[in-house]
Amino acid sequence: MVRLRLRTKFLLSLVLVSAVLTAVTLLIVQQRARQQARDVTYEAMHNSLTTFQSFQRQREQALERSAELLANLPTLRALMTTHDEATIQDGSTDSWRLAGSDLLVLADRTGKLMALQTSTAGFTRGAARDALARTLQSGDPRDWWFGGGRLYEVFLRPIYFGPTANNTLLGVLAVGYEIDDRVAGDIGRIASSHVAFRYGDEVVVSTLPTNQQAALARETQIFSRRSDSQPMEIQLDREWFLAASVVLAPGGTPAVSLTVLESYDQATAFLTSLNRLLLGVGVAGVLLGSVFVFLISSTFTHPLEELVAGVRALEKGDFNYPLKARGGDEAAELTRAFDRMRHSLLKTQEELLHAERLATIGRMASSISHDLRHPLTAILAYAEFLSEGKLGDPERKDLYQEIRVAVNAMTDLITSLLEFSRARDALQMVYGNVENTLKNAIQIVRAQPDFRQANITLTCEGATEGWFDPKKLQRVFQNLLLNACEAVPPDTGKIEVQTRQTSQGLEICVIDNGPGIPEPIRDKLFRPFVSYGKTHGTGLGLAVVQKIVQDHGGNVRAQSSGEGATFELILPLTGPSGGVSSK
Repeated sequence: MVRLRLRTKFLLSLVLVSAVLTAVTLLIVQQRARQQARDVTYEAMHNSLTTFQSFQRQREQALERSAELLANLPTLRALMTTHDEATIQDGSTDSWRLAGSDLLVLADRTGKLMALQTSTAGFTRGAARDALARTLQSGDPRDWWFGGGRLYEVFLRPIYFGPTANNTLLGVLAVGYEIDDRVAGDIGRIASSHVAFRYGDEVVVSTLPTNQQAALARETQIFSRRSDSQPMEIQLDREWFLAASVVLAPGGTPAVSLTVLESYDQATAFLTSLNRLLLGVGVAGVLLGSVFVFLISSTFTHPLEELVAGVRALEKGDFNYPLKARGGDEAAELTRAFDRMRHSLLKTQEELLHAERLATIGRMASSISHDLRHPLTAILAYAEFLSEGKLGDPERKDLYQEIRVAVNAMTDLITSLLEFSRARDALQMVYGNVENTLKNAIQIVRAQPDFRQANITLTCEGATEGWFDPKKLQRVFQNLLLNACEAVPPDTGKIEVQTRQTSQGLEICVIDNGPGIPEPIRDKLFRPFVSYGKTHGTGLGLAVVQKIVQDHGGNVRAQSSGEGATFELILPLTGPSGGVSSK
């Protein structure tokens, strides 16, 4: 788990709060700005459509007057009385030039096409014949004609012979203006937007680039709407537009529509600079706030840092670490309270240490006196027997042997005390085989009269060579095996010694099937002078085991499940430079 200092928490909190506030502010401003841009664009598009409709009415009125005047020209009436198609076609040129239109069509009273004049190629006589028939059938004097990729707005007027009241029909005149790139450009400049004219499902002319015009042709939903009151958003080649359409020929089939498109991305381009400005202001605010918090937090966190340093020093046993309490705030009060507690703890620790020393000396004196009393009593008794002159040589040898056993017991006790009391004994490190040391320890244990029949098995898995002190390690194994032999039943006792290589070193386990480790001593098993159920136990055997193993850089632990006990040793078996001294 990552541990953060209080000042770091202050700074992170400020950065987080500032970042959240900046993000929320940026989001709100961006949304409001986008909505405002959308509303302004909607209003501009509505005004553009209104302007176009006004412009379109003026064009239609001019076209209608032109058609009316042209239909009443005497020369045109005279031309139509010839009823000759070639004559009418040739003679219509002057009338077409006089009208100044892009399209002129003349038909007889039966609807037969007699003349066709166009400013640009593409609109054929067949297309003109079909469009004229459709318009005459609808009876509408105004219509939209489309053919060969050309779109025209057309007005029709009847041509009469003589006064109109006589109703002597000679034919029909159709005059139209083409919706081409020039017209679309003029309307686009008037509307300050892109425009597109569509006839049915086909985009006829547009001010959009070619790639966007192709994308617009696929946006059929914008042309299916019959109202321009609510523009919609469409994406054309990765650019967003607001689009609104107006139907120019409401009753026509197919429908003719005009679409006005305003680039939403361009309209909201200023938001990018606004976002950068807000982001810069936010970052500057965070940096300045961080500096201020860093300076201000020092006033609060510096006393706490000094107090933490004092606590860490106390943890290491330094009761004299200097602490200065400045002011009268809570941090200063806490520092003074901690200083008083530290002095009180030092006094209490000294008293407990003195009491523990006295108790340790008492336990050691009691244990030593108790353990030495029996060998000394035996020596005294056997010495008195030896003073009698009536003893034979065999009897004297037996008494000498008993005295030797008592002296050896005293020597072992003193050796254990010396090994335990030394802070760190120098090890005689040599390269050898732990298996051989184990076999020697088993042989020495079995040499004792009480354990000659002990069932001890040794299993070695993997290599057991390494650097260690054979004598000290043999004493470790002897102590563990003696304890196991004393714990197991005499008849069914079984002791297993197992070794195997691990990532930590050589693992050695001594397992017995005895009654297990007694509950009263499980937590203090490796403490000195701790013994349970032994008449002549000194309580130093396991303490010496732990000390020798730790001197080798290893570790020892005990486990008990109620039936039997397991002592597990880990020996690194490193070389002389592996952290243990050698001679």
